[in-house]
Amino acid sequence: MIHFEHVSITQPDATTPVIADATFSIRDGDLCLVMGRTGTGKSTLLGAINGLVPHSSGATLSGDVTVAGRSTRTHRPRDLADVVGWVGQNPLAGFVTDVVEDEVAYGMEQLGLSPSVMRKRVEETLDLMGIADLRRRSLMELSGGQQQRVAIAAVLAAQPRVLVLDEPTSALDPTAAQDVLAAIATLVHDVGLTVVLAEHRLERVMHEADTALWLPGDGRVVSGTASDILSMADTTPPLVELATAMGWPEVPLSVRAARRRIRDHGPHLDLKAAPELREAMSWRGDGHPPVAQLRDLRVTYGDITAVAGVDLDLHAGTTVALMGRNGSGKSSLLWALQGAVPSSGQVSVDGRDPRRVGDDEARRLVSLVPQSPADLLYLADVDAECAQADRESGVAEGTARSLLLRLSADLPGERNPRDLSEGQRLALVLAIQLAASPRVVCLDEPTRGLDYAMKRELTRIIAALAAQGTCVVVSTHDVEFAAQTAERTIVLAEGEVVADGTTRQVCSSSPSFAPQVTKVFHPADVMTVAEISAARVTS
Repeated sequence: MIHFEHVSITQPDATTPVIADATFSIRDGDLCLVMGRTGTGKSTLLGAINGLVPHSSGATLSGDVTVAGRSTRTHRPRDLADVVGWVGQNPLAGFVTDVVEDEVAYGMEQLGLSPSVMRKRVEETLDLMGIADLRRRSLMELSGGQQQRVAIAAVLAAQPRVLVLDEPTSALDPTAAQDVLAAIATLVHDVGLTVVLAEHRLERVMHEADTALWLPGDGRVVSGTASDILSMADTTPPLVELATAMGWPEVPLSVRAARRRIRDHGPHLDLKAAPELREAMSWRGDGHPPVAQLRDLRVTYGDITAVAGVDLDLHAGTTVALMGRNGSGKSSLLWALQGAVPSSGQVSVDGRDPRRVGDDEARRLVSLVPQSPADLLYLADVDAECAQADRESGVAEGTARSLLLRLSADLPGERNPRDLSEGQRLALVLAIQLAASPRVVCLDEPTRGLDYAMKRELTRIIAALAAQGTCVVVSTHDVEFAAQTAERTIVLAEGEVVADGTTRQVCSSSPSFAPQVTKVFHPADVMTVAEISAARVTS
């Protein structure tokens, strides 16, 4: 179905190709997983499949890419629209209408389908993606996860033979991500759709993959079975870490496969170690003073109540994970804490209300990194953004650049932020926001677009902030990141707090929010591979 023959791709102004002499094929009806560190060229490779590279990106392509027998050299994206469907990292950037139902129908209108066919497909696709209740909602009113589901639905409605997805679950809660991937897997197995999917959260999708492509970052594209590629790649989801720690000869692709291996071959946890493990991540909030207090906090948008009378104490020196399904009010709560959206009730940070102070003081009280980091980038290059952050924060020159390096993102100073990947943009904004050393740091889906190494570095930075007395509140759908990072987890539903406790208590007791290691070793009370390595085991 898809063939790359000696393909090399060089970005504008680059001296070396991001993809060099790549030759591989993706069979008809396969689900192919594309993996690699941030900035290694995954999005570039995906763009070559539907002709965005070289026709729209400015990149130079040598070699030949054919899809269903059509060469992307001679067929532009519009000439491949009936064959290839594309969903990029930022769904909002691809919307062309204002209402969900219209967006789902738009692609079919451009292909000239009859109204009766379009109506039937719209209904089927809305049900398939679980968004029928959103059909008349404005796209701008939706949460990031809801927008992502609409973007996928709009492409699926045109019924392409190849579906290309760039981080399709990055903004989805665990249950929604599972539903979306299950729908995609159904199309692969029952309809024969070919899917090429780039994803940083490999634990969500690797059990469905037939084949995989790994981009090490040196221009190569390594192809093979998912298990073989995961065994050699430098991207390490929990089951890969577990297989390495246990010395298993191959990587299990699912929790079920891992549990069966442990059942048949061991090793088994000594449950006497569980109390020690529970002490490893207890919530220390009781030993720290509240730095922020919310009382009867409410946020409404017209007839929609996003935050419904929340009472919370947030403690200095602690890390809090804010979780819940898409649209539960997590982002609205963070924006209200910062004072950036109209709200009622009481908000106090160090005795001051961020809604009623000047911008400079508000920046030192609460800093927020939004879901779309590019919204905060407006200067011509990376160096200018870092220098401006240092000046606005009143800190020594080079502070923001130093934070960027700690995030493992050594970005060229002259690079325009618009030319960065989603993960690189997020790292830049995070460095800019942290430069002010605020009392409360709010991160809205900070791992979106980050690889495992960058997430581990972000965990270390968050731990360092907490050690300095900063309260860090992280809205996230990434349960593995929450397990590694947060002491306390708060779960929201329909704008209300429905669970609040230690991360171990809240996540390990939930089938939706439990990390993979917890599921593998249930009923042992463990959450990370590091805990498994530290625990006593028996063969």
